[in-house]
Amino acid sequence: MLKMLDSWSRKDGNVNQTPELLGWVQELNDSTYVNVEQTSIANDPFWFYDDYRGEILNRKRSFFSILGMRYFLNERFVSEQPIILQKEIGYLGIIVKEIGGVLNFLMQAKIEPGNINHIQISPTIQATKSNFTRVHGGRVPYYFEYFEQAKKNGTVIYDQIQSEQGSRFDGKRNRNIILLLDKDIEVYPNYKWMTLGQIKELMKIDNLVNMDTRTVLAGIPFASDFYAEEEKERAADFFKDQALYRSIFREKAVDTLASVTSVLNDYKMFQDVKRAMVPLNQLVDWEVDEYGVTCRKRADFVVRYYDIEISGREVHKWSQPLFKAEHRALYVLLTKIEEGVRWFLVSLQPEIGNFDKVELGPSLQVADPGEYDTQDLVYKIFQKYEMGHTGILNDVVLSEEGGRFYHEQNRNVIIEIGGEDAERIPTGKEYLWVDYNCLNFFVQTNNYMNIQLRNLLALLSI
Repeated sequence: MLKMLDSWSRKDGNVNQTPELLGWVQELNDSTYVNVEQTSIANDPFWFYDDYRGEILNRKRSFFSILGMRYFLNERFVSEQPIILQKEIGYLGIIVKEIGGVLNFLMQAKIEPGNINHIQISPTIQATKSNFTRVHGGRVPYYFEYFEQAKKNGTVIYDQIQSEQGSRFDGKRNRNIILLLDKDIEVYPNYKWMTLGQIKELMKIDNLVNMDTRTVLAGIPFASDFYAEEEKERAADFFKDQALYRSIFREKAVDTLASVTSVLNDYKMFQDVKRAMVPLNQLVDWEVDEYGVTCRKRADFVVRYYDIEISGREVHKWSQPLFKAEHRALYVLLTKIEEGVRWFLVSLQPEIGNFDKVELGPSLQVADPGEYDTQDLVYKIFQKYEMGHTGILNDVVLSEEGGRFYHEQNRNVIIEIGGEDAERIPTGKEYLWVDYNCLNFFVQTNNYMNIQLRNLLALLSI
């Protein structure tokens, strides 16, 4: 894994230079035809609204559908909303190859219909089961054959089924996989090799690296049990952030694992969560018409229908519903250094569509900043550092997945806070200070960390 750290440290790349990659993305944006227009479902021969079932679906009963859901906690009604049903597990996979002695990642320049800026840097393969079983009638995605039998084709670095957004999907998960190849492969026009460090640098540009890339890269196994002692000592040479190095290679990390697992298990055991599927037309505060689904009150999103035309995809022209965010979300990860070790403040995040009630999330996960309690202690600490322009390690606007969400962006902030402020935060129930080693162990298992936290961790630099 020292080669992985070496790739992480190489911000400029050894196959393609970063200015060349930015020029490539711009050229594809200029040459690719994209037209996405809002429409009425009455004009759609494929998607329709079943008024009897209160469900939005398509005539093949494939891809996904949209129903209503109500959420109850300890016998108390909490919320109701439309939710996406898509139980199939798709692939989010990245091919890695050693080129010139350096690990490079094969990344795709891909357009999703909901992308705010069209082209975003995506995994080698980003495919639903409907894609690779060709339900839509298009071609099989490039490189699918390598992932279909991954163990026979190379060395599997990471392979885990991880959750998608619990606020939009009902238990949706995708298979995140990183595959190391030792043979030459054809590089198609919309693909380029990049070092891990290059991808991390490109993540500093608003809306350039997509959500699926970030969640896959967050799973790279860096935790100390994956290294021999000699490797741990040599690994220190790659780190400017020595506190992060100690956080990755911290001794007795099992102590943190046990305490965090205990808090999660207490929630799952003692909090009574019930969810009920209901027809969209029975949601009290939501209205269904030919243009979508709209909340009568302030809400995080609406559902709208779109006609889509994109050149160069497996299918060039189609229509579908997309969830359209009403606000720019805010995701904040607070970090501190204690006795030379970097720690991260995570929170318990129960969401309506969670596969297993609750997951670890960022310090702050705010879907609608305009409605958030500004007297919340963690929010006040965040504002103190934001307004003072101090401790900010990352601050970038990044997109949600454009295949289901329209122009949805969120602000991702990582802030280092001082010891006095860290001590003010009550921990042990809602909030927990966790080292990187612990988080990296959790991401090797499914449904412990939500996608917002995984995406923030992917932004870290060494």
